[in-house]
Amino acid sequence: TIRHPFNRGYGAALKSAFNDAICAGYDVLVTIDCDGQHEPQRIARLVEACRDADIVSGSRYLADSDARSRAPAERRQINELVTRELNERLGLSLTDAFCGFKAYRVSALAKLAITEPGYAMPLELWVQAAALGLRIVEIPVPLIYLEEERSFGGSLDDGGKRLEYYHQVLDRAIESVQRGWRPATAARRRPCPKAPVECR
Repeated sequence: TIRHPFNRGYGAALKSAFNDAICAGYDVLVTIDCDGQHEPQRIARLVEACRDADIVSGSRYLADSDARSRAPAERRQINELVTRELNERLGLSLTDAFCGFKAYRVSALAKLAITEPGYAMPLELWVQAAALGLRIVEIPVPLIYLEEERSFGGSLDDGGKRLEYYHQVLDRAIESVQRGWRPATAARRRPCPKAPVECR
């Protein structure tokens, strides 16, 4: 078990998971959010789809997704806006930019150089994935919101500020690629720990 001693952010947590999977030599890493939105029994489907893809991303908005609840209107609107912009600027064909239920081929993760510690980390990931030409597949997952009023925390609870933050991260990630961003290498990644670390 890997735990941060304090909350370093959504992106930082995933970055630690990525690094651990790389260090452990795993073939596939599955990520799942802890808010009850995703069903663990669907993990096998994501792993199976990863046979022919580098990133398999769940989508709550594909035509054949199972809508068991309604996403809060503001969140759905921001997701649609950002997903559309990603597709236009990166040449992708995503329907759900922010679903946290994913399977990654670890050999592909090893090429990423994620720096964003916050909620907008997926935007940096999509930019780098597009730059690397990674194979991306979406599969339908149920739309489940158990807590419609769940807070992001701080200023990100304001939809306008959250959208501004997303744009800042997206612009910065694209500019980094345009300036000659290079894929990660073993020499540039954070060193692997000599033994598993658990922070209590």
